[in-house]
Amino acid sequence: MGPLVGPPTPGAPNRLCYALVQPPRVPRMYEHRTAPLLSRRAFFRRLARHFSVSFALIAGSLAFGAAGYHWAAGMGWIDALLNAAMILTGMGPVQPIHQTSAKLFATFYALYSGVAFLGIAGLLIAPVAHRILHTLHVDEDDDEDTPA
Repeated sequence: MGPLVGPPTPGAPNRLCYALVQPPRVPRMYEHRTAPLLSRRAFFRRLARHFSVSFALIAGSLAFGAAGYHWAAGMGWIDALLNAAMILTGMGPVQPIHQTSAKLFATFYALYSGVAFLGIAGLLIAPVAHRILHTLHVDEDDDEDTPA
């Protein structure tokens, strides 16, 4: 088995070693606490992005649940969608389920729905909570800069 990296070229960095030493730069989702407060326009753009991702997650979860109830429990599409929506919102199933495969699907879909609900709620609350905390931190920094 040969070496992982051939002989280094003079003046060229060893890319394998550099990749092991330097982690990849990940762009920040939110601004740093020392950065100025985001403008309202940019904040509403961020809020719209979070709402659109949340809507996509809800739509995908509903589609997955409706398809599962349709094929596992043999429900019609509207009844399957109703059951999926009720489970996703934490209300519980509407129609009783009799097949074992449908009961297993309902169990795992209910577990997924609980985690998805918390994740989506966090995704919706995060930009507003960050804005509030960032505003409080900016106000705190402004007070420290003024001489007593």
